[in-house]
Amino acid sequence: MIYNKIPYDVIVCGAGHAGAEAALAAARMGASTLLLTGNIDTIAQMSCNPAIGGQAKGQIVREIDALGGEMAINTDVTGIQFRLLNESKGPAVQSPRAQSDKKAYQFRLKHTIELQPNLQLFQATVTGLVFEKGRVTGVKTNLDLEFMGKTVVVTTGTFLRALMHIGQNKNEGGRMGDFTAKTLSASFQKAGIELQRLKTGTPPRLLGRSLDFSKMEEQRGDPNPTLFAFHDTRDSNNMFHVEQTGEQRLGWKPGTDQVSCWMTYTTEETAQLVKDNLKRSALYGGEIEGVGPRYCPSIEDKFVRFADKPRHLLFLEPEGRSTNEYYVNGLSTSLPFDVQVAMVRSVPGLERAELLRPAYAVEYDFAQPTQLFPTLESKKVENLFFAGQINGTSGYEEAACQGLIAGVNAVHKARGEEPLIIKRHEGYIGVLIDDLVTKGTNEPYRMFTSRAEHRLLFNHGSAELRMIEHARNHKLLTDNRINSIDSKIESINHWREKLETQRHEGKTWGDHIRRDMTMESLPEAFQKLSPEIRDEVHYRVRYQGYLEREQRQIVKLDNVEKINIPAGLDFMAIKGLRKESALKLTEFKPYTLGQASRISGVNPADISVLMVYIAARKRSGKT
Repeated sequence: MIYNKIPYDVIVCGAGHAGAEAALAAARMGASTLLLTGNIDTIAQMSCNPAIGGQAKGQIVREIDALGGEMAINTDVTGIQFRLLNESKGPAVQSPRAQSDKKAYQFRLKHTIELQPNLQLFQATVTGLVFEKGRVTGVKTNLDLEFMGKTVVVTTGTFLRALMHIGQNKNEGGRMGDFTAKTLSASFQKAGIELQRLKTGTPPRLLGRSLDFSKMEEQRGDPNPTLFAFHDTRDSNNMFHVEQTGEQRLGWKPGTDQVSCWMTYTTEETAQLVKDNLKRSALYGGEIEGVGPRYCPSIEDKFVRFADKPRHLLFLEPEGRSTNEYYVNGLSTSLPFDVQVAMVRSVPGLERAELLRPAYAVEYDFAQPTQLFPTLESKKVENLFFAGQINGTSGYEEAACQGLIAGVNAVHKARGEEPLIIKRHEGYIGVLIDDLVTKGTNEPYRMFTSRAEHRLLFNHGSAELRMIEHARNHKLLTDNRINSIDSKIESINHWREKLETQRHEGKTWGDHIRRDMTMESLPEAFQKLSPEIRDEVHYRVRYQGYLEREQRQIVKLDNVEKINIPAGLDFMAIKGLRKESALKLTEFKPYTLGQASRISGVNPADISVLMVYIAARKRSGKT
């Protein structure tokens, strides 16, 4: 049975962090949007650590906020501890991180979705896609209802043919206590989309009153917390992007009443327990075929790969204000339950720990992201978009930013408009998507500052300034906020010029700043500026030479990035192009010459041949 006679502009399948951002972005652009999920009570569930941000991830969250997304503000008003990582290092690599109240985060985002105009939320499991002439036109569900849509965004997370492992024990499901999507993988494969397997894992959860915190080191939040959302450019009318319904949503004043986390270490006994039981681990016993995350290894991997280290750091992190459940960060494992209990109790402070939930590994299907355009639309099926862990990424932040971009571009595709593509030099979101669609991944992809060649430009406080033109052109922010950001930019530029021209004791203020003059010694008028403007001006003046060098490099590389490759170009017919390169280019279908240059196996000589060929086509009048 077909549910709707008039197709939705956008159908989003899955309501995790990617799906929530995709649906909200599409609806806020005025598109009729349907969000389907197998369980509306687990919208934006934090399946692993209830934390947002971290190295490079914190910058991504600020970029999401700058593009009208919800993750930042949702984190701020449900956060229970805030810390700025790398505070002793340069501002370019400083990253905000917050521990959230797990249930408050989830319930508030569900409420936000329910209040959003143009967005319909419905509980049903998507079992397959509806195709017509190589295009997706809708989805099938477990309720024997079909929903028609002009575009479909798939954000299925770890649920595709998902299998959970605890030692030799196996259970179907993408998350403990939840379901698995069995038939959707077959629908993708029928459409010619290739799937592979990945693995991720989670540690045990412990009962707080069974822990001895006196044997651990306390880790408090920052007294002056760094938030994720740009509160200085918001006003009461656009704080939450929804109409004033009078409904009171969950949350509290950001940064108030912070809670503590606790640090402890594994012991020699822990190491011996792991080594003695490696064969009983699902990972080392041959039960798992999927590749796990290299940068978030299981405890088994830690003791095998880093055998020279006598101990490993563990963090005990509260799951919320209204629960006594603790997350053991650093103790992810797929060992049997009896070994997990012994292993946990071998750690100082955890000798009498009671386990509320066991650790487990989950194995799932993902679609190699090289099958996508930079818009996140499938190259195999028109109008079909993928976002989140189905693209081989790990982490809530990586998923959320993909969901936002996919949601925006699904709207543009439905309307026949120009897509949103963020370039590598504009932000971490651009780096992430370009890495995925150009290079692909054979392990869960995690963002790091080292992945971005222009990371000096990506200090977290500048996200609004870097994304303003995208937000303006694609109507992702309210007019009031756009105007506030424009005023902020004007003030930053004014003060930057003033500090570089006004002199003090024979030198410009800029020269003094670059010689480590403290902020307190600068002009009184400058010190009275808002912290957001003052910090950005100071950063731009202090690192002027480095930032200008980055800009020159971008201009130098921009020429190849601007050269578009005609759609449908027959690479095999280009004389002088190596066969290996022609095959790779045919497979990846790059948008620009710059993207083509980053494909593994395509060398500079191939790019030169391609550049000459495209120039010749233009001279002959071909596009």
